[in-house]
Amino acid sequence: MNNLTKMKILKPANEVFEAFVDPSKIGNFWFSSSSVRWEQDKTITLSYNEYNAQLDIKIVEVEINKKIVFKWGLSAEERTVTITLIELDHSNTIIEVNEEGFKENDDELIHKLVDNKEGWVYMLTCLKGYLEFGVNTLRTGLVKD
Repeated sequence: MNNLTKMKILKPANEVFEAFVDPSKIGNFWFSSSSVRWEQDKTITLSYNEYNAQLDIKIVEVEINKKIVFKWGLSAEERTVTITLIELDHSNTIIEVNEEGFKENDDELIHKLVDNKEGWVYMLTCLKGYLEFGVNTLRTGLVKD
Protein backbone atom coordinates (compact mmCIF):
# COMPACT_ATOMS: atom_id res chain seq x y z
CA MET A 1 0.00 0.00 0.00
CA ASN A 2 1.22 3.52 -0.74
CA ASN A 3 0.67 7.11 0.40
CA LEU A 4 0.94 9.87 -2.24
CA THR A 5 1.42 13.57 -1.44
CA LYS A 6 1.74 16.37 -4.03
CA MET A 7 2.57 20.08 -3.94
CA LYS A 8 3.30 22.80 -6.47
CA ILE A 9 6.57 24.69 -5.95
CA LEU A 10 7.06 27.95 -7.84
CA LYS A 11 10.63 27.11 -8.86
CA PRO A 12 12.24 25.14 -11.70
CA ALA A 13 12.80 21.41 -11.17
CA ASN A 14 16.59 21.77 -10.93
CA GLU A 15 16.28 24.05 -7.86
CA VAL A 16 13.84 21.66 -6.18
CA PHE A 17 16.11 18.69 -6.96
CA GLU A 18 19.20 20.44 -5.58
CA ALA A 19 17.40 21.28 -2.33
CA PHE A 20 17.24 17.52 -1.62
CA VAL A 21 20.56 16.25 -2.95
CA ASP A 22 22.88 19.10 -1.87
CA PRO A 23 23.92 18.57 1.78
CA SER A 24 24.29 22.33 2.28
CA LYS A 25 20.60 22.92 1.41
CA ILE A 26 18.59 20.14 3.05
CA GLY A 27 18.99 21.67 6.52
CA ASN A 28 16.96 24.65 5.37
CA PHE A 29 13.72 22.68 5.15
CA TRP A 30 13.95 19.04 6.32
CA PHE A 31 16.75 17.31 8.26
CA SER A 32 19.49 19.23 10.07
CA SER A 33 22.12 17.67 7.84
CA SER A 34 22.89 15.12 5.19
CA SER A 35 26.23 13.26 5.23
CA VAL A 36 26.95 13.50 1.49
CA ARG A 37 25.36 14.44 -1.82
CA TRP A 38 22.51 12.11 -2.76
CA GLU A 39 23.61 9.82 -5.57
CA GLN A 40 22.47 6.40 -6.72
CA ASP A 41 23.74 3.45 -4.65
CA LYS A 42 24.93 5.67 -1.78
CA THR A 43 23.87 5.32 1.83
CA ILE A 44 23.13 8.73 3.30
CA THR A 45 23.05 9.55 7.01
CA LEU A 46 20.41 12.15 7.82
CA SER A 47 20.55 13.88 11.21
CA TYR A 48 18.02 15.79 13.30
CA ASN A 49 20.20 17.73 15.74
CA GLU A 50 17.17 19.08 17.60
CA TYR A 51 15.95 15.58 18.46
CA ASN A 52 19.38 13.96 18.84
CA ALA A 53 18.41 11.47 16.13
CA GLN A 54 19.75 10.16 12.87
CA LEU A 55 18.82 7.59 10.26
CA ASP A 56 20.31 6.06 7.15
CA ILE A 57 18.64 5.96 3.76
CA LYS A 58 19.75 3.94 0.74
CA ILE A 59 19.51 5.82 -2.57
CA VAL A 60 18.13 3.36 -5.11
CA GLU A 61 17.69 5.59 -8.16
CA VAL A 62 18.43 9.17 -9.19
CA GLU A 63 17.27 10.79 -12.40
CA ILE A 64 18.69 14.32 -12.34
CA ASN A 65 15.99 16.98 -11.93
CA LYS A 66 13.26 14.34 -12.29
CA LYS A 67 13.32 11.60 -9.66
CA ILE A 68 14.89 10.35 -6.43
CA VAL A 69 14.07 6.90 -5.03
CA PHE A 70 15.28 5.76 -1.61
CA LYS A 71 14.58 3.11 1.01
CA TRP A 72 14.32 3.77 4.73
CA GLY A 73 13.03 2.23 7.91
CA LEU A 74 13.74 -0.89 9.90
CA SER A 75 14.07 -4.02 7.80
CA ALA A 76 10.68 -5.38 8.90
CA GLU A 77 9.03 -2.05 8.04
CA GLU A 78 11.32 -0.78 5.28
CA ARG A 79 9.52 1.47 2.85
CA THR A 80 10.38 2.95 -0.53
CA VAL A 81 10.01 6.68 -1.15
CA THR A 82 9.85 8.05 -4.69
CA ILE A 83 10.17 11.81 -5.10
CA THR A 84 9.10 12.79 -8.61
CA LEU A 85 9.55 16.27 -10.06
CA ILE A 86 7.27 17.33 -12.91
CA GLU A 87 8.44 20.63 -14.35
CA LEU A 88 5.42 22.45 -15.77
CA ASP A 89 7.55 25.30 -17.11
CA HIS A 90 10.80 27.00 -16.08
CA SER A 91 9.25 28.40 -12.90
CA ASN A 92 6.71 25.80 -11.75
CA THR A 93 7.27 22.24 -10.58
CA ILE A 94 4.87 19.66 -9.18
CA ILE A 95 6.61 17.52 -6.58
CA GLU A 96 5.12 14.12 -5.77
CA VAL A 97 6.20 12.06 -2.79
CA ASN A 98 5.00 8.47 -2.93
CA GLU A 99 5.83 6.21 0.01
CA GLU A 100 5.21 2.49 -0.53
CA GLY A 101 5.43 -0.54 1.71
CA PHE A 102 2.67 -0.04 4.25
CA LYS A 103 1.17 -3.37 5.35
CA GLU A 104 -2.57 -3.54 4.66
CA ASN A 105 -3.18 -5.96 7.54
CA ASP A 106 -1.42 -3.71 10.10
CA ASP A 107 -3.78 -2.81 12.98
CA GLU A 108 -2.11 0.63 13.05
CA LEU A 109 -2.39 1.23 9.27
CA ILE A 110 -4.73 4.24 9.41
CA HIS A 111 -2.66 5.90 12.14
CA LYS A 112 0.56 5.26 10.20
CA LEU A 113 -0.90 6.62 6.93
CA VAL A 114 -2.23 9.78 8.60
CA ASP A 115 1.04 10.35 10.47
CA ASN A 116 3.00 9.74 7.27
CA LYS A 117 0.83 12.15 5.25
CA GLU A 118 1.21 14.80 7.96
CA GLY A 119 4.99 14.49 7.81
CA TRP A 120 5.21 14.77 4.02
CA VAL A 121 2.82 17.72 3.88
CA TYR A 122 4.85 19.50 6.54
CA MET A 123 8.19 18.79 4.82
CA LEU A 124 6.81 19.99 1.47
CA THR A 125 5.41 23.13 3.11
CA CYS A 126 8.84 23.85 4.60
CA LEU A 127 10.43 23.21 1.18
CA LYS A 128 7.99 25.64 -0.45
CA GLY A 129 8.70 28.32 2.17
CA TYR A 130 12.44 27.86 1.74
CA LEU A 131 12.58 27.84 -2.07
CA GLU A 132 9.92 30.46 -2.77
CA PHE A 133 10.49 32.89 0.10
CA GLY A 134 13.89 32.06 1.64
CA VAL A 135 12.30 30.99 4.94
CA ASN A 136 14.50 28.40 6.61
CA THR A 137 13.11 28.44 10.16
CA LEU A 138 9.95 26.35 9.66
CA ARG A 139 11.72 22.97 9.75
CA THR A 140 11.72 22.56 13.52
CA GLY A 141 8.35 24.18 14.19
CA LEU A 142 6.22 21.03 14.25
CA VAL A 143 5.52 19.76 17.76
CA LYS A 144 4.55 16.10 18.09
CA ASP A 145 3.75 14.43 21.39
